Amino acid sequence: MKKKHWLTATAGVLVAGLLATTYFVRADPKPEAPALKSANNRIVHVTVYLNNALVTREVDVPDSNGLMELVVTSLPPQTVNTSLYSEGSDGVRILSTRFRNRPVKADTREEVQKLEAQQRELMHAAQKMQGDIDTLKLNIAMLGKLENFTGTQATQGVDKGKLDGDQIIALSDYVMKQRAEKNKEVISIQQQLELNKEQADFVKRQLQELTAGTSKMEREAVIVVDKKNGGPSKVRLNYLVDSASWRPQYKFRAGKEEKEVVQLEYLAGIVQQTGEDWGNCNLTLSTAQPLMNSSPPDLRALDVAVMPRDQVAKQPQGSPGMNQKDNFDKAAGLRQQSAENYNKKQTQEGGKLVNDAAALEQTNEILWTSRDELLAARLKAGKSGPREGQSVTYHLATRYNVPSRNEEQVIEVTRIDMAPEYFYKAIPVLTPHVYRIANLTNKSKYVLLPGETTTYIGTDFVGRMDLPLVAIGEQFTAGFGVDPQLQVTRQMMDKTKTMQGGNQVLKYDYRILVSSYKEAPVKLQLWERLPHAEAEAINVSILKTNPEICSDALYLREEKPQNLLRWDLDVKPGTSGEKALAVSYEFKLELDKQMGIGSFQSK
Repeated sequence: MKKKHWLTATAGVLVAGLLATTYFVRADPKPEAPALKSANNRIVHVTVYLNNALVTREVDVPDSNGLMELVVTSLPPQTVNTSLYSEGSDGVRILSTRFRNRPVKADTREEVQKLEAQQRELMHAAQKMQGDIDTLKLNIAMLGKLENFTGTQATQGVDKGKLDGDQIIALSDYVMKQRAEKNKEVISIQQQLELNKEQADFVKRQLQELTAGTSKMEREAVIVVDKKNGGPSKVRLNYLVDSASWRPQYKFRAGKEEKEVVQLEYLAGIVQQTGEDWGNCNLTLSTAQPLMNSSPPDLRALDVAVMPRDQVAKQPQGSPGMNQKDNFDKAAGLRQQSAENYNKKQTQEGGKLVNDAAALEQTNEILWTSRDELLAARLKAGKSGPREGQSVTYHLATRYNVPSRNEEQVIEVTRIDMAPEYFYKAIPVLTPHVYRIANLTNKSKYVLLPGETTTYIGTDFVGRMDLPLVAIGEQFTAGFGVDPQLQVTRQMMDKTKTMQGGNQVLKYDYRILVSSYKEAPVKLQLWERLPHAEAEAINVSILKTNPEICSDALYLREEKPQNLLRWDLDVKPGTSGEKALAVSYEFKLELDKQMGIGSFQSK
């Protein structure tokens, strides 16, 4: 009887051990020192340039007089430290503006603090779950000891002939049930721990993306002012930030009826990754290059080096006379670097770079054979845009919220209604499709910068195009997709080769058929091309065209000398099949009989 009580008591102790819970006490950290009081301020204006932005904050000045120091905290990580400057107001004189870094325990940005708090919660939850798993494993080990104890007691009871079967069965049943429950709990918590780890990894990636290139430093501006008048006042703090840019985007919306206006939606795609949100502020978009220097750079002498022609030919890309397009591209890059150096107060290096850029540009001017070729090279190098002329600035009438994000954000600059003059354009040597085109005139007060355009007829998307630079008052064309009701086919009708004296003569006869299934007459521009040879060894001449090519003065001056042919046709409805409008032309190539044509290429 005593052994039975002893066995029961022992089992009770073991069960109590299994049910025991371990508690951990975590002491709260010491309270942090009070944060530095910042002058009240708000972002009121942002000018977004092509590669950076100028942020303006309005800072409140207390209503006391005399010298005082205003501290503006939480400047973004992408601040150009040397670009800070301040503007006073009536009765408030700015003595100095300086930038400083102050180490802090944590990132002060709200979105970073939220993620860090979430990361801590996930970490604490993971620690608790891991502790629960460890405790359950200890309990399962204790069940193993209880199982061994039960087996030992059963063996001893059999040996002595005093086996209490009911008690052994009860303990065995208890061990099995407890082991099954504990194992289920371990598996459940492990699954929760895996989900917690996935969420913690996601938060970690978000934090890494948000804090890339930053450190736990508080970026501050310290403005020293001398205030004379009583009452509250305001000053303005300005600074440049990197990781900001914008580009123009457009949408053309044409009505399904040709008399309806074409609406142009002028949009701006803004990249804003500065680390601060621009909330409810005025925006200006500019193609200018912000410069912090108030005086021009010093002009340096332009030295000329002379060397034998064979040595000039061996010079690397970008050297004088070698590759003029590379010179233009390199000069643009040097000018950009020069502006960045001036913004960082590196005036000597900035002045050297802008002189080097001008030297490359003058190399092209002096060594290029003609002004027309020089202008053509600039166009090919992409230098015909707004940076070549007066800078363009748009002051947006609406206030905008532009948060700091990784993706591009689109805002509307303006909407412009234009009266279209529609015609159709076909280039059968390139494509069998006929495109609907509109002549439009920019009668707005906005210069349209080069950019990508998406076009619609009503609500139907019809395609994309690149819009060139369009000045105020300038006419331009916009495409509105393929019209299947107009079709063109092109085919060679004849080809002959004859000899005339010492020359070989190649003659070609082509015909183009225009079919219209439209219910109204339309105007069609039909384009074709002949071979064009710069060398005198080949002579290309038109023998006959029917109908005659167009007599537009601009075409005759610009495209006709390049052997590009254009017909302006009035296509009547029902012009198809045997009634299709036919355009035919003949031309010939003459070259020495000892010569041959190697290949053709587009230029």
